[in-house]
Amino acid sequence: MTRVATGVRVHPHGLCESAEVGAGTRVWAFAHVLPGARIGQDCNICDGAFVENDAVLGDRVTVKNGTLVFAGVTCEDEVFLGPNVLFTNDLRPRAHVRKGPDELVSTVVRRGASLGAGTVVVCGIEIGEYAFAAAGSVVTAPVPAHAFVAGNPARHKGWVCRCGLRLDEGLRCAECGTCYARTETGLVPDNS
Repeated sequence: MTRVATGVRVHPHGLCESAEVGAGTRVWAFAHVLPGARIGQDCNICDGAFVENDAVLGDRVTVKNGTLVFAGVTCEDEVFLGPNVLFTNDLRPRAHVRKGPDELVSTVVRRGASLGAGTVVVCGIEIGEYAFAAAGSVVTAPVPAHAFVAGNPARHKGWVCRCGLRLDEGLRCAECGTCYARTETGLVPDNS
């Protein structure tokens, strides 16, 4: 059993085998973090979640109950993974074909993005900063920064603020007043 770093809390029924877990992280009952997973500070890995070797979670990531984060998935800081989110890492899985880590297809979830309950993410894509996938979405294509997507397959339905609220047609948040400008990769705050 790998020794858990100081400041990491593991429930008596949780299993944290990684030596690379940041202070303040909590691993709850029946959650399992494999050796080789890299977990940042102040993460919350809830009941029944699974984080495989070679998965990377930044700081302050929330992994809700039943979520599966497989090898090749990187979630940057402050990502929210709702209950039962599922990542894939193989576009052509076969039980009789064993693949090494270099044959898996990676996925990146950028800072502050949120994936709602039951979201499925097909590997090989990037989900942009502060993007939001609605519950039950099946994400099969890249998601631009601040995009709101929903459905199966997930389709662009609008834009969301960093605070999580939908933007109006002028790309302004009615709650916090932040305005945004379009770029090739989605939206960015407009400081003008």
